[in-house]
Amino acid sequence: MNTTTDQNKNRIVPIIMMIALFGMISFVTNLAAPMGQVLKEQFGVSNFLGLLGNAANFIAYAVMGIPGGMLLQRVGYKKTALIAIAVGFVGVFVQFLSGHAPEGAAFVVYLLGAFIAGFSMCLLNTVVNPMLNTLGGGGNKGNQLIQVGGSFNSVMATFTPAFVGILIGEATSARISDVFPVMYIAMGVFAVVFFVLMGIRIPEPHATKTKEPMGTLMSGAMKFRHFILGAVAIFVYVGVEVGTPGVMILWLSDTPVGKTTAGFVAGIYWLFMLAGRLIGASLGSKISSKAMLSTASLVGLLLILAAIFSPTTIEVTFPAFTSEGGLSFGLVQIPINAMFMVLVGFCTSIMWGSIFNLAVEGLGKFTPAATGIFMTLVCGGGILPAIQGGIADSVSYLASYWVIAIGLAYLLFYALIGSKNVTTGVSVTDEEVPVDTASQSAPVEE
Repeated sequence: MNTTTDQNKNRIVPIIMMIALFGMISFVTNLAAPMGQVLKEQFGVSNFLGLLGNAANFIAYAVMGIPGGMLLQRVGYKKTALIAIAVGFVGVFVQFLSGHAPEGAAFVVYLLGAFIAGFSMCLLNTVVNPMLNTLGGGGNKGNQLIQVGGSFNSVMATFTPAFVGILIGEATSARISDVFPVMYIAMGVFAVVFFVLMGIRIPEPHATKTKEPMGTLMSGAMKFRHFILGAVAIFVYVGVEVGTPGVMILWLSDTPVGKTTAGFVAGIYWLFMLAGRLIGASLGSKISSKAMLSTASLVGLLLILAAIFSPTTIEVTFPAFTSEGGLSFGLVQIPINAMFMVLVGFCTSIMWGSIFNLAVEGLGKFTPAATGIFMTLVCGGGILPAIQGGIADSVSYLASYWVIAIGLAYLLFYALIGSKNVTTGVSVTDEEVPVDTASQSAPVEE
C-alpha cells in the first residue's frame, strides 16, 4: 500500500512537467501567428512574408516528423523529451536574438528561430501523449491525464495571442523586442522542465516493436486509400485550424478594432476549441468519428461562407480587451465576419482525433508508421496560412478565407466518402490474431 502511495507521489512532479510541456507546445506554436503582425510592422513586409514565421515553425514538422519517430525508437522517450526541450530553448533564444540583431538580418534570424522551435514542437508532440498516459497508469486514468494536458494546451492557446496583443498595444510600429516577455516565459519554462526532468526517474512508455523496418511499414500504410486521404485531411485540417484565427488577427489589426482587441478575439477562438474538446470528450463514446467530423466540417463550412459573404459594416458586441485610453476590458464592436470565424473554433476542436481514428482504422501493424506520416503532414499549419496571406495581399482578407472553405469542404468529403476502407488483400498483422487498432492513441494536437 505504501509502495503504491510512494510511486504516485514520485510521479506527481513528472506529471506536472508533462502537462507544462503540453502547454508549451501550444504557447510556442501559437506565438508564430500573432508575431506575423509584428514582422509586418517592423520590417514593412506583406502578409505572406509576415506569416513565414508560422510557416517555418510548421514546415519543421515535414522535416522532423519521421526522423523524430526514429529518434524515439533509438533513445527512448525521456531522452527524446530532453532533446526536444533543449532544442525548444535554443529556438526561442534565437527568436529573442532577432530582437537584438541588425535590422538587415533580424528577419532571417527570427525565421531561423521559428524553424528550430518547430523541430522541438514536433518532437514534443511524439512524446508527451504516451508519457502522460504511462505516468497515469494507462487506461482511464492515463486518458484522464491526457485530457487534463489537452485542456491546459487549449488554455495556453487562448492566452498567447491575447498576451501578444496586449504587449504590442496600438503602437504605430510593433517590434520583436515588444514581445520579449513572452520569450522570457518560454525559455524559463523550458529551462526548469529540462533540469527537473533530467533529475527524476520516470517510467518509459512501451515502444511498439516490430520485425519489419520502418520503410516497409510506411509503404504498407500508403497502400490504404482511406489513410492517404486521411493524411491529406490532417494537412488540410491543421491549416484550417491555424489559418482561421491567424489571418483574422492580421485583418482585425488593420481595422479600427486594433491590435490588442484582435489578439484577444483570436484567443477566444482557442477558448471555444477548449469548450468543444470538453464537449467532444463527453460525447465521444456515443457519436462516431465519421458523424462528428462530417457535422463539424459542414457547420464550419457554413460559418466560413457566412464570414465571406456577410457585409463588414454589420457589427456585433463582443467582450474583449481594448487599449483605447489605457488597457481595459469591456464590450467592443467587431465585424460580424469575425464572430463567425471565432465560432469555427467549436468545429475544429474535435477534428484531429476524428480524422486520426478514421484514417488508421484497419491499419493494424502499420499504425505506428502511419502516425509518423501524420506528424510530417502537420506542416499544413504553415503552408495553408501562408497561401492565405498571399491571397490577402493580392485580393482581400475575406477572399483568403476561400482557402479555409475549400479545406472544410475536403474534410466533409473525407468524412462522408474518403474515410471508407476499400483496400483488400493487405495483411495488417504479424500473426493470425487480428490487431485492435481502436486502442491506438492519436498523437497530441499542436
